[in-house]
Order: sequence, then C-alpha cells, then structure tokens
Amino acid sequence: MYSIFYKEINTFFSSLIGYIVIGVFLLFMGLMLWVFPDYSLLEYKYASLDQLFELAPVIFMFLIPAITMRSFAEEKQTGTIELLVTRPLKDWQIVLGKYFACWLLVLFALLPTLLYYYTIHDLGAPKGNLDAGAIIGSYLGLALLAGVFVAIGLLASSLTNNQIVAFLLAVFLCFVFYWGFDLISRLPIFFGKTDDIVQMIGIDHHYASISRGVIDLRDIIYFFSLIGVFLMGAQVALESRKW
Repeated sequence: MYSIFYKEINTFFSSLIGYIVIGVFLLFMGLMLWVFPDYSLLEYKYASLDQLFELAPVIFMFLIPAITMRSFAEEKQTGTIELLVTRPLKDWQIVLGKYFACWLLVLFALLPTLLYYYTIHDLGAPKGNLDAGAIIGSYLGLALLAGVFVAIGLLASSLTNNQIVAFLLAVFLCFVFYWGFDLISRLPIFFGKTDDIVQMIGIDHHYASISRGVIDLRDIIYFFSLIGVFLMGAQVALESRKW
C-alpha cells in the first residue's frame, strides 16, 4: 500500500498536476472570498468564515473528480493496470494507496486557507472575536467531506477506462449524495412525513451539523461508513477483471 501511496504522491508533485490543483483551488477561493462582493468576507458585518465552508463543497464537487478521474481509468486505458496488479499487493491495498494519496493532496490544498482564519481573527472587533469551535468543526467536516468525494471519485474511475466519463460520473454521484437527498425530501410523497429521514441519508445534513461546532459521533460514523462503502465498491470493480 505504501508503495502505491508514494507513487501517486510523486506523480502528483513531480508533474504539474498537484500544483495546478492546489493553485486553482486557492485562486478560485481567493477571488470568491476577497474580491467578488457577493461572497467577500470584507462585506460582512461580523468576522466569519461561513462563506469558505459554504463554497468549498461546491468547488470540491468538481475539483476532486478532476484529481481522481485518472486513478484507475488511465491505468486501464494505457494497460498498466495489469502491471500494477501483478505486484505482491492485494486489491484493497491498491485502492487504499490511491485513496490516501488523493485525500492528502486535497488536504494540502486546504492548509493555506488557514491564513484566512488568521486574517479574520485580526480583523475582528474586538480582535479574535471568532467562534473557534464552529470553525474547527467546519474544517473537520470539510476534511471528511473531501474523504467521501475522493472515495466516490475512485469508484467512478474504477468503473471505466475513460477519464472524462469517470469525471462526469463522479460529479453526478457527488451531487446526488450531497444535495440529492435534500431535494428528494421536498417531494410531496416525503414532505411532512419522512423528509427528515431522507435528509439524514444525504451528506449535507451531517456536514451542516458538524459545521455548527457540534461534533457528534453519529456524523463521524456516517462519513467513515460512506467512505468504506465507496472504497469497497472500487475494490469490487477492480476485482471484476478476474471474473
């Protein structure tokens, strides 16, 4: 597993992939949070990073599939998947190696946003007038959300040898699991009856809960369960070559 992990990390940072991903994320977030007035932190009457945690999931919905689309699809397309599976590694080790490499790259992209916290901390009146608990919870929720999206991206990439198809499928699945269940809960058949249960199936409900600074064990279990399900799906798709 470690060999796959280091291979993927080296691939990201020995080429422009890793730097482009981090650069695009930071550029887009910087423009939205400091330049465009509709989302600018400077236009708000109080010190808050709420806009960061509202925009980041939308950006991740497209950025993470762009990272993961090549993970297995490119290996299948070039035929190197056969070389990869001949190594003394189990399929689950290959999946986990690629998963942790992609997740780490996304977390690297999040690290520079801590400068936003320092800036807002100093701009507050009085200085440091921030809800630190909510911000810590939001960062934890964002890291877990990224983990789920990476797992979805790997599953999509393992189902096809076309990177564009893998990207589009991952974006679709990310949208469905993030907002889809919330939209479904508003249908007349569920609204006012079991809409709260349907909402709890979706990611947005649990992400919003953690973002309030309330770290509930049920939310943590939900995220890791979802990650496990999608990674198992990717492993099964990888093993299907033997059927």
